[in-house]
Amino acid sequence: MANNLLQGKKGIIFGALDDQSIAWKVAERCVEEGAQITLTNAPVAMRFGKIQELGEKLNAEIIPADATSMEDLENLVDKSMEALGGKLDFVLHSIGMSLNVRKNRAYTDLKYDWMQKTFDISAISFHRVMQTLYQKDAMNDYGSILALTYIAAQRTFPDYNEMAESKSLLESFARSFGYHFGIKNKVRVNTISQSPTMTTAGSGIKGFQEFFDYADKMSPLGNAPAEGCADYCVTMFSDLTRSVTMQNLYHDGGFSNMGMSPALIEDKSE
Repeated sequence: MANNLLQGKKGIIFGALDDQSIAWKVAERCVEEGAQITLTNAPVAMRFGKIQELGEKLNAEIIPADATSMEDLENLVDKSMEALGGKLDFVLHSIGMSLNVRKNRAYTDLKYDWMQKTFDISAISFHRVMQTLYQKDAMNDYGSILALTYIAAQRTFPDYNEMAESKSLLESFARSFGYHFGIKNKVRVNTISQSPTMTTAGSGIKGFQEFFDYADKMSPLGNAPAEGCADYCVTMFSDLTRSVTMQNLYHDGGFSNMGMSPALIEDKSE
């Protein structure tokens, strides 16, 4: 049910690949709640994704951008403000990629040039995005910037590899830039730590199905679905959360506060 929570607001959604993407569902919910958006993804991702389909459905302009390129990001922000007719009210950063994970390199045998690429794409890009928005004065007062993260930033999940350090860096950028954006014009910056989610990217991680099932049993409310994450993002983009900034917010069914669940013990004893 739509409540017009984002009526009249304008934003950019990074990272919608296909209808399994959290960013895809966030884009749909934002428009449903009255927002106008532009969509962006890396040119290489756009070639095998379905973002064109989403753009047509939502009447949203698609602006290709490599998030590791300042030139591309500057062009994205300029063209988005032109297409939307003014400054932005919200931005979602939903970007993550590790060559070491894709190539099945063990954490104890990483290629460091690939690790640096992971950090650049998955974390430093968030700083690049915010710096571009900040320097271009592209955000309206009391705007909201979000990035999607994961609890591996705080706890060890061996198969998540160096993406864990990447998410730690991402969350640090949110806190540090959140201060500067808050002082500048009350823009808030937060990260959302989502449950394991059956996205195209997530399901490609070794042992993902087993971990998905484990997290679902560990969490009192079960794993939070992508649609629920989209609702949470809408809330964070709305005026209802104007005093929330520099936070890492868990959207994980309670997983982050659990030690052990009887459901797991019962499952093992069967």
